[in-house]
Amino acid sequence: MRPLVPSQQKLAEKLTVLNDRGIGMLTRIYNIKKACGDSKSKPSFLSDKTPPKQTMRPLVPSQQKLAEKLTVLNDRGIGMLTRIYNIKKACGDSKSKPSFLSDKTLESAIKHVIRRFPNTDIRSNNSQLGAVFNIRQDIMKSLSLYYYTFVDLLDFKDHVSELLTTMDACQLQLDIEFNFDMTKAYLDLIVTYVSLMILLSRVEDRKAVLGLFNTAHEMIHQHSDNSFPRLGQLIVDYDPPLKKLSEEFIPHSKLLCQALTSLHKVFPMRNLPADEWRKCQLLSLVANPSQMLNPAQTDIIQCEYLSIDTMERYIIYGFLLIHQYLNQAITQDLFTKALHCGWVTTLFRDEVLHTHTFIQQYFESHKGYNKRVSEVKDAYNWVLQHSGHIHRERRKFLRTALKELGLILTDQPGLLGPKALLVFMGLSFARDEVYWLLRHCDNPPVRQGKTKSQSDDLIDRQLPELLFHMEELRALVRKYNQVIQRYYVQYLTGYDAIALNQIMQNVSMMPEEDSIILESAHQVISNLSVKQVESNEIFDFRGLRLDWFRLQAYCSVNRYPMHLFEHKDLAVLLNTIIFHTRMVDDLDQLITETSDVSLFWFVISIFKRLILI
Repeated sequence: MRPLVPSQQKLAEKLTVLNDRGIGMLTRIYNIKKACGDSKSKPSFLSDKTPPKQTMRPLVPSQQKLAEKLTVLNDRGIGMLTRIYNIKKACGDSKSKPSFLSDKTLESAIKHVIRRFPNTDIRSNNSQLGAVFNIRQDIMKSLSLYYYTFVDLLDFKDHVSELLTTMDACQLQLDIEFNFDMTKAYLDLIVTYVSLMILLSRVEDRKAVLGLFNTAHEMIHQHSDNSFPRLGQLIVDYDPPLKKLSEEFIPHSKLLCQALTSLHKVFPMRNLPADEWRKCQLLSLVANPSQMLNPAQTDIIQCEYLSIDTMERYIIYGFLLIHQYLNQAITQDLFTKALHCGWVTTLFRDEVLHTHTFIQQYFESHKGYNKRVSEVKDAYNWVLQHSGHIHRERRKFLRTALKELGLILTDQPGLLGPKALLVFMGLSFARDEVYWLLRHCDNPPVRQGKTKSQSDDLIDRQLPELLFHMEELRALVRKYNQVIQRYYVQYLTGYDAIALNQIMQNVSMMPEEDSIILESAHQVISNLSVKQVESNEIFDFRGLRLDWFRLQAYCSVNRYPMHLFEHKDLAVLLNTIIFHTRMVDDLDQLITETSDVSLFWFVISIFKRLILI
């Protein structure tokens, strides 16, 4: 730094100019004060008694693009989860973590960065950060992928917050039985967002990575990265994550509680013990021979194969965000049933939460939650004693049920048409039980509590048989996909199109944009023919499904001319039509959705142990 030269500073000139300018500013402020203090000279609108005009225009649901934003953000959220997961795994492995984090010459600099995070002053700590200066370019290059992943997470967080605020402002009503796609997408987004924040807090070297990158950036560019102040605050605020998340969701609590409460019929039906499945002869084609050719169908057809693991995460993560609603009977019952499912809950892939320990630690930080803490402890003891046996019996039942399904459908593949729903239900149930076993084998209980877990229930020598029957059903669906397509093309044209037309005639006060969507859907399914299947024509109903998603967004808004909850028959029919279209053009994706067992890849040692027993 060169010494100051007094003749170059022009001190006399600057003092003269600033004194003159100061007198001018005093004069102007004085005149404004006098004018505002005199009723005759103050601006007239300041004395105007007329109320201000409302300039804020009401939200128009169709302009908010809620369906499109939910679709994009859910896809992006899975991508962000994958990237944060990979960073966590890389930083947790000494072989794959960035070499700078293990460099002995940088050890004091890293400790300083972590201790002062997010406030690092490179000017006053040259002795400790000198080692960083020498390799600043290499540090930026090596850590940029990590750093900008966290920046993208910050951007994702902003978009999620904006969308949730918009949905609250639209005064939506959510019920998984009516607007299935809307409710599921909303709950998926919240679970993904919460999982991201929890996973972020588990990345061991997050402060070191961000602090080192920003220090190197400041040394090169003479200023911090533009995103670092907010990113640093994000890391501090969400450590631990749940406290900040619950504060953040206070304005969204009403809508979230409404969506979660709508699971009070669906979740208990899926969470029955095997004895109840046997009593109602679930998945059986021969239980009622006179109805064997009748289509398997319910009013909540898409909920029938919705993963119980997914619903469990909805309930646990959702009510942790809005725990103040757990004083209601329905919410308390849902939450307790979810706590009875097992002692771990999925975060992403093989990353899990030890559910009861995590919840107990969080509730203990709240005054007056002693009863809640006691309930969680009781649920944990119950799980250790009963959960393993319940899931073992379910796997036993599913082995028999899926074997029977496979034998009958191999002999009579024509039944794949009317009974396709049972196939996908069976696959979904089996996949859930396989995943439960893998997660719980890989994550033994943290503490035994009052009772010891039934370790024998986690040893399943017949697991390969269950996997075989699952693969057999998958193969049958792929082999006879044209049989299924023919059946549902005829169903769509011969019944669904006619029923939709009748309902459209009876719905009054339908806005033009809704009418166009329904007419378009009716036209698409009316123009189908079996010849298209025979000629191997490629079907694509993604546009129709997105249109129904859009219509759910419009018609779920409070005080909208055509409110979906007043037209249950329309909601049931369109949800059913969506399932029927997926039987025609989306079978592969539905197979993956209901029977994907890729979790084996991430717990390969458990797989070998279970298979080679």
